[in-house]
Amino acid sequence: MAATGKPTIALSDFGSFYAGGRPLQVTGEPVRSIAFTRTASLSYDPNGHYHIEHAYVQYFIPAQLSQPLPLVLLHGGGMTGTMWEQTPDGRTGWLQALLRVGHAVYVVDNVERGRAGWVPFASVWPEAPIIRNAEESWSLFRFGAAADYAQRKPFPGQRFPTQAMETFIQHAVPRWLGNNDIALDAFCAVLERVGPCIVVAHSHGGEVAWRALQRCPQHVHAVIGIEPSGFSEQVDAVAVDGKPFLFVYGDFLDATPLWRDLVAAGNAYGDRLASHGGKVSRWLLAERGVRGNSHMMMMDDNSDEIAAEVSGWIKDYCGPGGTAGGSSNAAV
Repeated sequence: MAATGKPTIALSDFGSFYAGGRPLQVTGEPVRSIAFTRTASLSYDPNGHYHIEHAYVQYFIPAQLSQPLPLVLLHGGGMTGTMWEQTPDGRTGWLQALLRVGHAVYVVDNVERGRAGWVPFASVWPEAPIIRNAEESWSLFRFGAAADYAQRKPFPGQRFPTQAMETFIQHAVPRWLGNNDIALDAFCAVLERVGPCIVVAHSHGGEVAWRALQRCPQHVHAVIGIEPSGFSEQVDAVAVDGKPFLFVYGDFLDATPLWRDLVAAGNAYGDRLASHGGKVSRWLLAERGVRGNSHMMMMDDNSDEIAAEVSGWIKDYCGPGGTAGGSSNAAV
């Protein structure tokens, strides 16, 4: 038994790799003097060869597999794969919850995020990056009303650990809004390495996942969208027919017009998938009696329970002999 009181995770393998990207030749940058430490300095010439725009992946293979298809976890905008690893108040995350029930898990840091690294040359990524602050996260992720951030007054029944807001905001990293196509290229390179899989994508990662479904359907056997904020323009029956798809939404969805619109867009996209033969399930958790979940449900106080229900859906819809039939609103 682990220190958390939960069963120990036994692995048969774990490791990491980089995928995708391209070589870059930098010229015309000025040479300057730099110091690594107080006693080590040199003349730094940034001109030369680099490799950029790749993804980093860390994988974990449990000793006993319950599902033949691995899960590929894709972070949302302005975040990294660490969002799946732990909660701000110190609990284990979906990574561990999914490993404990026998799923092989691949955790992605896509282009510009985490251990994938980013490009410091404005000539390559000309637009300035942005980074999300705590105030925007508070309202955008539906922890509470924007006006209540200063008092840290969450929505009634909020399940996100708002007392750990300072720890949560450490997840925020720079993002370049013009890099969506680059992110898609790198993610498809990840899928080429992993092979047939189930993609679990959060928020902005949803657009990358749905587009990857269209570009490399031979690898994407199912997509689980955790409050996806983007979708593919194209829906090809060859990529969709017979495959299961799950949309999961938390509570407080009427808090802002943005979320009302995003849920409507998700429903419309789900209808398009279904019209092309996709087997679409939709979970609106609050309508099924599970109230209080935020946009960051993998960090909420019932995160393990939601992960268990997602794993159950995978077993029913994606495993050998899975039902994969019709639309579902099964309660969590």
